This record gives sequence, C-alpha cells and structure tokens, in this order.
Amino acid sequence: MNATVYRDAWGVPHLRAGDHVELARVQGRNVAADRAWQIEAARRRMLGETAAFLGPEAVVWDTFARQARLADTAERCFRELDDATREWVEAYVVGVNEGLPVGAARAPEFATTGVVPGRWEPWVPLGIWAAAHILFTGFPSKLWREHVARHLGDAAMNLFTSEGPRTSGSNGWLIPGALTATGTALVAGDPHRYVESPGVYQQIRLACPEYDVLGLAVPGVPGVAHFGHAGEVAWAITNASADYQDLYDERLRRTGGEVEALGPDGWRVAARHTETVEVLGGDAVRVEVIETGRGPVVIGGPDADRAVSLRYPPRVTGRLGFSAIPQLLRATTVDAVDAAFDDWIEPVNVVLAADTSGGLLHRTAGLVPLRDAENGLRVVPAWERKHEWDGWIDPMPRATVDGVAVMANERGLAAPLGVEFAAPHRSRRIRELLTARDGWTVEDMPAVHTDTWLGSAGSILDLLRELSDLSAEAVELRDRLSAWDRRMDADSTTASSFAAVRRSLSRRIAEHPALAALEEVDAPEMFLPYLDLMTHVAFALENLLATDLLPIDIPALARDALEEVAAKKPRGPWGETHQLSPLQVIRGPLFARGEQPIDLALSGDHHCVLSTTSVPGVTDVCVRASVARYAWDLGDRTKSGWSVPLGASGVLGDRHHHDQLPLWLRGELAPIVTDWDQLTPE
Repeated sequence: MNATVYRDAWGVPHLRAGDHVELARVQGRNVAADRAWQIEAARRRMLGETAAFLGPEAVVWDTFARQARLADTAERCFRELDDATREWVEAYVVGVNEGLPVGAARAPEFATTGVVPGRWEPWVPLGIWAAAHILFTGFPSKLWREHVARHLGDAAMNLFTSEGPRTSGSNGWLIPGALTATGTALVAGDPHRYVESPGVYQQIRLACPEYDVLGLAVPGVPGVAHFGHAGEVAWAITNASADYQDLYDERLRRTGGEVEALGPDGWRVAARHTETVEVLGGDAVRVEVIETGRGPVVIGGPDADRAVSLRYPPRVTGRLGFSAIPQLLRATTVDAVDAAFDDWIEPVNVVLAADTSGGLLHRTAGLVPLRDAENGLRVVPAWERKHEWDGWIDPMPRATVDGVAVMANERGLAAPLGVEFAAPHRSRRIRELLTARDGWTVEDMPAVHTDTWLGSAGSILDLLRELSDLSAEAVELRDRLSAWDRRMDADSTTASSFAAVRRSLSRRIAEHPALAALEEVDAPEMFLPYLDLMTHVAFALENLLATDLLPIDIPALARDALEEVAAKKPRGPWGETHQLSPLQVIRGPLFARGEQPIDLALSGDHHCVLSTTSVPGVTDVCVRASVARYAWDLGDRTKSGWSVPLGASGVLGDRHHHDQLPLWLRGELAPIVTDWDQLTPE
C-alpha cells in the first residue's frame, strides 16, 4: 500500500500506509507540513534555544530548560526504549526531517525571525514531551506554600489551596450503554490548557493494516496518546493532579574545580558543566548546570544564598512512557488499553475507556513516588534521609464503573496521589447533568461541554445577602445578583457584574495589610508567576471567605466591593471583556490580511464545565480553555464528533488555519468522516 495523505472538509489529515513504521514516517512528514513553525519552536524550547530568536525575555526559560536537563533526559529515555518503539520514533523523525523544508517555506514565522529549521535528532519527540509536561504538577506551588508558612505560620500553609485551575486540566466522562440511545458507551470531554496558536492538539487519523485510529495528537510526538478512538475501543484522559515531583534544599560547596552536595550519606561530588545561551540582541549567557544525587539544581547554586534541586520520575528512571503509545494504537479492547497504560509514566493521568463488547475502564496511570508526606507540601532538606524516595505507589488507584464515570481533576480516584486538586464544581455539575436522564447521544454532548452554570458563585452570593447598611444602588445590584441564574453567558450583564464584584473583592483581600508580607517574594524570575499573591487570592477565594485564620473583616470588604461596582455605570455583557486571547511564540495577527476578524467573546468561567479561565482580580481576558472537544461513539465511530479552537493548519492564511473557530465558539462538534472515498487525497 502506498503511503497517502487524505483530507476531510476541515483539512484534518487522514494518513494511510502499508505498515506501522511507514505510517509513523508519514505522520512526521505531515506534521512538518501542517505545523512546521510550531514543532520547530517546540524543539528549540526543549533545547533551551529560544532566546536566540526571541531575545532577552526568553533567557529565563532557556536557563531553566538547561538546568532541568530536559534534552539530556530525552536522550536518556530514548536510549532506554525497546527496539520496536525506538524504530517507530526514528521513523517519525525521518518524516519530520523530510517535510520541514517544505513546511518552513509555507510558514511566515521562519522568514520573520530568520530561524532556519534544524535537523531533528531521533530523541527530539521525547524532549518535546518532557518540556510540555515538566510544569504539569505545578511543583512551584511548593515554593508558594513555603512562602506562606514562613510569613503566616504552618497553620496557614494550605490556606491558599485553590482547588482550582493549575497548569492544566480537563473534563471527561463515560456514559455506559445502559444510559445511551444506542446501547453502547459514549466517551466525551475536553482538555483544558493554555489556548495556543497553532493549537495544542492536532486532529488526525492513522491507518495501517495493524490499526485504524483517529484522535488528538501532540504536534512533534508520534501516535495518538491522550484521546483516541480505534473503532472497537476508545479512551480519554484528564490530569490526575498528582504530586510526583519534589524540590530539595541543597547544601553545596566548591572544592577546587568541583561542586559537592550534602546528602544523607555525607558530601558527594555533583555533576557539573556549563552551557551557553545565545541571546538575540544581547550578550550570550553562561549557565552553570549542576546535578546532585536528588536531581538537577533549578534554583540558585553554590554561590547563591540558596540552591534547590528538582527530582522527577523520567530523570530518575530513564523512562517517559513512550512504549505505551504504540500499544494504545494497537488496542482493540479495554483490557488492552489498561495494559498499555501500565507502561505510562508522565504526566500522571486519570483514564476512561470503553469498548464495543461492553468493557469499561476507570483508572489512574503514571509513576508517583513513595516518600514522606512533607515532600508534597514544601521544599525539603536534601540531607535528611526521610525525604528520599522509597519506590512507587503500586498498584495505582482504579475504580469499577457503575453508572456514569466523571473525571475533572477533582479529588476522588486520584486523592491518594496528590495534595491539591480542582474544586469539585465541574465534576459535580457534569454528574448532575448526566444522571438527570438517559438516552444520551453524541448530539447531546455539546450541551454538557458548554454548560455555563458557575458552582463557585454561591460563596460570594451568600456573603452579599448578609450585608446591611447598603446604598440603594448596592441593594439593587445585590437583588439582581441574588435572582441571577448563575450562568456565565457571554451576553449576560449580570454575569459581568458578578465578575466585577468578585474582582474587586479579590483585589481588596490581596491588598489587606494582613497579607502584605506575602507581596515580598524572593525567588528566581522563572517562578514569580507561580508566587503572585493576587492570582492565589483570586483562585483561593472560596477558602479565604470561609477561613478564620486571617484577621480580615471579609464582610466589610465585600460591602466595599459591592458599593464600588454599584456606583459605576451599567456594565456591558460578560463577553465584552471575557475574550479569548490565544498564546503565540511570536505575537502576531490571528487573522490574515483581508480576512474578516471573528468576535472572540466567550461564555463560561474557570469553575464552569465550560471552563474559560481568566485571573479574577487581574483580567477577564481568557488564555486557558478547552483546547479540543471530543465525543467518541462506541456504537458507530462515524457518529463521533470533535473540534479545536482554531483549525487543522498551523499556517496563517491557510483556509484551515481557523475554520473551526466559529464551531468551537458555539460549542459544536465537527462530524468525523472515515470513508476513504469521501476524503480527498493529496
């Protein structure tokens, strides 16, 4: 069979080849054609080489990437792959290298920056994966808890536990056949991450004699890992919010030309070398890379006031879990999906799967170390033996599917694996919607995907109801909010008023003298966004309204916030300020010259099922939302649907660059076509 690329009406690539390895090569060539700039920027990000074309502001990330040893970890994990998986990855990289020259010629960013595509090494896909997930657990939150404990005491360490948005998240649900119209299961959901242009996920179909899988691929990585439908079986994941990365306080000293680190067994020589970060428009920066027995030093060093190392499973084990991906592609049953996820390493996920024989799966997958509970809360002393890792949690938690199964980064199945999880609002709402009836179909899924009821609104609304001595304008606003349906719809002025009150209240709490000490942060620039007081207050607002640990008159601040909003002119609708703003490596237009711009007004909020996250108290602009939506029908794959925020192409000006954006904004799903005769060959 000749390798062929087909396209559907949305430009989604359907790839067909004579064998599994050749298919990987075709996939690499295709992603280079469709996403050349995106994958080349990802490669350079993993290598810590972005300052060479982005300038001095990128030095912070490049320094971290070098110090965290992302590229070296990828090389190590590549060497540890089994022969078959290594051959598969190598074939993908061959395809990338074949396709990059043509892809780069289409992508205007290369000409804009002067970047010339580099030749990919075989281990680059593993590096892209490692770089994409190194911050998934939000390990800098340990710096924040330590900061809070230092200034407010250990009792307040979890006061700002947001149970809210972190670096990633998702919704997912499984509806057994007994509750669907077809009698076979549905698997649906939407991953939440930073919305990027080009998109985080690539819709794709991979077909060869061994399998025929459609799903969402990570550009730069072969196969379909997170969300896939193989005809007889389908699977999906959410972030388990597990804690599997630790930070260690290191005592370092220079001895001659070496650096020594104090561990449980005394002083030991640490690995050390220097690297150079080239900087556009600035002097090159020398980076000292040090690795102790715990892991790479990512904060400070032997000449600084402090040194902190990072320990994470791929660096320890030499495994990223890539062998699970080809196993998933070949899976035809839930049992096979289950076995594949036994080899999963990072990130730690919650998995849902179903097959056409009625098999159902709900489990966690990944590698979580066994160690002292304090490791999960703060930076711990490297020289104390009790903080060493002592094997892995095994078996990983799983559950029997009895009715609807929901996953939304909340506590529950993953509770033994982490410290801080998402608030339960999304998972409760999804379960409430799905258990209210039966007879579900794929056509019904957008109503769940786009539900805008805000579960966290009650804590503020209840507080406002108790206020007295209000102006007439404030009473009118409070009454309007009390009668509100709690839906964060783009055309709702009441939703906008609620957000304004929440913003004002969050700001007033953050500015209260009781929290003044938390404003002064001593941390590298890389971690400052994770230590921002206003952000922590905004996302921990429910906790802060209920605590008695702080000497803050919350009702007084709520009264002032209500009066402030009531005194201003009537607000416009929520979507007027709650606008999507996709992130880009190089800031540029989202629409090509001559194209009609699309209104990017959004419904939803961070605790809605339609999770469109801004930072209350800072901005209404949304940068985190669903980076894809999917609904897998196990009865008939052609009745499944999906959509992404922009489109299949990463090339500005291509007709498929953002043709799915109107669909995504409405919450609709594009149909999936699998008949090769209805697809267009390239």
